[in-house]
Amino acid sequence: MITLDKIYHAAFVLKNVIRQTDLIKASNLHPDCNIYLKAENLQITGSFKVRGAYYKISQLSDEEKAKGVIACSAGNHAQGVALAATQNGIKSLICIPDGAPISKVEATKNYGAEVCLVEGAYDDAYEMALKLQKESGAVFIHPFDDEMVIAGQGTIGLEILNQIPDVDAVIVPIGGGGLISGVAYAIKSLNPKIKVYGVQATGAPSMYNSLTNHKMATLASVKTIADGIAVKTPGDITFNICQNYVDEIAVVTDDEISTAILSLIEQQKLVAEGAGAVSVAAALFNKFPIKGKKVVCLVSGGNIDVTILSKVIDRGLQKEGRLARLTIELIDKPGQLREVSKIIANLGANVISVNHDRTDVNMDINSCFLGISMETRNHRHVEEIKNELARHGYKII
Repeated sequence: MITLDKIYHAAFVLKNVIRQTDLIKASNLHPDCNIYLKAENLQITGSFKVRGAYYKISQLSDEEKAKGVIACSAGNHAQGVALAATQNGIKSLICIPDGAPISKVEATKNYGAEVCLVEGAYDDAYEMALKLQKESGAVFIHPFDDEMVIAGQGTIGLEILNQIPDVDAVIVPIGGGGLISGVAYAIKSLNPKIKVYGVQATGAPSMYNSLTNHKMATLASVKTIADGIAVKTPGDITFNICQNYVDEIAVVTDDEISTAILSLIEQQKLVAEGAGAVSVAAALFNKFPIKGKKVVCLVSGGNIDVTILSKVIDRGLQKEGRLARLTIELIDKPGQLREVSKIIANLGANVISVNHDRTDVNMDINSCFLGISMETRNHRHVEEIKNELARHGYKII
């Protein structure tokens, strides 16, 4: 069983291994509550996962260590296991879904692990890891459904209570549930009045569905930019702990996650991956009753692929109305682009790309479609531009 003693012991084991991450006040993120960011994206390996992985591996017997370890992961647990195994002189093999960001795969290799890419999602990698474990006899290090791993993650709860004892609520990302299980158990054991909220992506709501229906649920598929929490089935241990210690769970969309990532970059100068930003997304979009409260958002990781980051920023800008794309039907004659550009410029927007299309079969024979991308201030600004274009007789498709 998970106990408070185990979590305190994990904190003792980890004190010279991991970083006690900062709790950063983010006063400009939400107008109605005081938000603090627990910056596990600045942890060694770029995520909280090293806590549970290292504590689990540190407690293996010499006989178990000699057999090596095997794990499955979407990327962050992989890096934690790889680092912990290498530092303890143990061989490690990690099964990773082939859709995981390249940066996470390469980082895992750089920490000293052998990597096996598996076609599919996390659960497919899990099945492959179990198969290879039976063949090799290596010790399987579960990413979330393990008491030692959960105890390691629970050290974050102890840190939060030490850093801000009068916190009202803590918002935690959920994939398989290892992180929130450890954090919730630690916090509720020491101060049951503190609310612990969990967040999943709408494209991977396995724990949300399980707790809503009061029974374990397995998703047919998962699809979200938050790859670190894209888990089809929660753990047995984590499901039971969440039932008893988590106050409420909500889901956030990919657009809301993108907005949170963008807000963290612009306002806090912090880079978070999708899974790490879901807690902030839940706060920004008022998924929980936190008005007037002192709230900690656990930013669980920062290992986002830079190729995905540019797309996420683009989506976040669109969500906030700061990047708009319009298609306008024009009579195909000289001077039209100049007039449209003049209207947009006079209203203070900045045109960043133009596409002129004469070939669409849905347009009149003497017309063309003008596609314009522009930087704008907000959704109200976009509507102002659309109304002014309409007032000058331009038809927006």
